[in-house]
Amino acid sequence: MPKEKQQAPQIILNSQYLKDLSFENPNSPLSLTKVNKQPNIQFNIDINAGKLNDNNFEITLAISAKASDKEDDSYTIFLTEIKYSGLFTINEENEEKLREILLVHCPNLLFPYARRVISDATRDGGFPPLMMEPINFYKLYQDKKNQDPQDNPETIN
Repeated sequence: MPKEKQQAPQIILNSQYLKDLSFENPNSPLSLTKVNKQPNIQFNIDINAGKLNDNNFEITLAISAKASDKEDDSYTIFLTEIKYSGLFTINEENEEKLREILLVHCPNLLFPYARRVISDATRDGGFPPLMMEPINFYKLYQDKKNQDPQDNPETIN
């Protein structure tokens, strides 16, 4: 009995775009004097996947980074938030494989561009560019998969 040849899923990035960008420097110009000190930086990331029609999806990376004084965490140096999206066409019938593509492979394609926007925003705000470390989206996906599905912030409509 011959085995069926499995087709690799086709992933097409049709377009990518900046959906929302915010940069706040609430304590300027005093916050600019704290540039010489190493700030405490907290990152938050969320991935949203929405189905547009049959094989078309919008993936949005929502990333926030808050820099605060290490000695006084209530003192915000800067806060930046970004929503960076991509429109993808994906041909995959298997729901589990599709979910992995949407929440791992697509964010991997978008992340370098979102990272550059964050880096540019912090630099343009008068600070050294914020260089985010690469993100292991597969590990995030596996961690979320092992949690209760109702606690899962990703959405697929």
